[in-house]
Amino acid sequence: MSNQLKVTILPDGNVQETARGTRLSDLLPGGYPVVAVKICNNYSSLQDRIRADCSIEPVKISSTAGMRIYRNSLIYLFELAAKKTFPERRVVIGHSLGHAFFHRFRDDGPQAVEADALSMDKMMRDLVSRDLPIVPDEISWKMAVESFKSRSYPASSQLMEELNEPLVGIWRCDDMISIRHTPMVPSTGVLKTFAVEFYRGGFLLRYPSSQNPVQLGEWDDEPKLFSVYEEHKKWGEILCVSNVAQLNYLSRNRSRARDFIQTAEALHDRKIAELTGMVTARKNQTKIILIAGPSSSGKTTFTKKLALSLKSTGLKPQLISLDDYYKERSKVPLDEEGKPDFEVLEALDIDHFNRNLEDLFAGRETEIPIFDFKRVGGRLEKGRTVRLDEDGIILYEGIHGLNPNLTPGLEKGKAFRIYISALTQLNLDDHDRIPTTDNRLIRRIVRDHQFRSYPAIDTIKMWPSVRRGEERHIFPYQGSADVMFNSALDYELAILKIFAEPLLRTVSPIEKEYGEARRLMAFLRNFSPFPVEDVPELSIIREFIGGSGFHY
Repeated sequence: MSNQLKVTILPDGNVQETARGTRLSDLLPGGYPVVAVKICNNYSSLQDRIRADCSIEPVKISSTAGMRIYRNSLIYLFELAAKKTFPERRVVIGHSLGHAFFHRFRDDGPQAVEADALSMDKMMRDLVSRDLPIVPDEISWKMAVESFKSRSYPASSQLMEELNEPLVGIWRCDDMISIRHTPMVPSTGVLKTFAVEFYRGGFLLRYPSSQNPVQLGEWDDEPKLFSVYEEHKKWGEILCVSNVAQLNYLSRNRSRARDFIQTAEALHDRKIAELTGMVTARKNQTKIILIAGPSSSGKTTFTKKLALSLKSTGLKPQLISLDDYYKERSKVPLDEEGKPDFEVLEALDIDHFNRNLEDLFAGRETEIPIFDFKRVGGRLEKGRTVRLDEDGIILYEGIHGLNPNLTPGLEKGKAFRIYISALTQLNLDDHDRIPTTDNRLIRRIVRDHQFRSYPAIDTIKMWPSVRRGEERHIFPYQGSADVMFNSALDYELAILKIFAEPLLRTVSPIEKEYGEARRLMAFLRNFSPFPVEDVPELSIIREFIGGSGFHY
């Protein structure tokens, strides 16, 4: 076996010969803003070594993948600082809030105070100044379990016990180890842009945006969003499932798994009943409900479930999709690449929408357009006739439902606004959270294949564009909602993995999207499957896996 290997350095295509075992960082020119590398389209650390002929490509912090790696590394640095600053306390990552992560103490001690946040910020900056290497390593399964137990990392230890790989990939930095789920930056010195602030009895770890990686990202206090996360966290704690290992434990017993599914669904139904009570309390004033949320948040099924709940109170809901107001393709504004931009509000016929509203409020019969995406690819000649009677209420569902420019003349109080998203509360282990975005992407991959015959690679390709549209047209208005609904079900990834894993395996290593597919596969590998047949037919998850009792 030759000790010399050929390495193609992208994007220029220069070919170099190098010794087997050469560190990747030795082959790429310069340092920051390169935070990682793609080796044969798979994401790797700059601390990894060359083992075979391959192509390598730098991953910059300004890319989506680069910023994700930066954020994950920043969390690791935070955990290391917490271990040194509060050696007797247990700090656990909670959830994301804008360009920030919320952490808090999870033990019997007092909540954090402002002085604790200042101490954490100071310790993290000290670790950055020391430029400590973050090194990939492997240890035996037995040593991993024992190490995490001795360091009081119960979730990491439990996750290891659920898996049976003989060798466990880990990260080492100073005296800190964690499970190696994803790549990290090569050293703490890279992590210069951050801030630790006191927030609601915990810590807010702020980070930059990929658009401007040297400045902290914007952060607005979203108390409603925070409350939704906290409520879901409490549900998880009540059910004794706050991490993947605890969820996997339930999967080994069909009865326990079924009971957990039913309980999670019951919590959803109870929340929908609460929303129904809020609507009926103002039914003499509120005549429309506007429902918005990002892609794959379950808007359609939620709207149908809410309609059933409203019917049980004597109201007569009528469901209308904002997608029916799309303009003909030739009239849709163009994006930066000269393609029709269906994500912008101006892609909808707003005038027509408001004329329909005016007619409905006046008690007049009006014709709602129907946009046929599959057969016609445009608006049908004949719409459907709708009238709003005394007990009637209109449910409008679509990504622009919370945009104030959709209903500029709407009288205050006539609309009830709901924001919906899948805000998972589960953590992988003591150091790694489950991103809401990954949850929704996996939902989308499964649904696109089930109902549109799209391969996983096509969904992964379009996802960055979907995310840009959400950042511009959905997230800025979420704070204007009267209420927020969390569509995440804590068992769902144990169901979705059954459908998603075969689809992700179809992405070839020669494709640029392979690294993302591989990352999602590694993520799903942590979950043990739940029985699909126990998912109720009216569950939001049925919108993605099929078998729903609703007609779409």
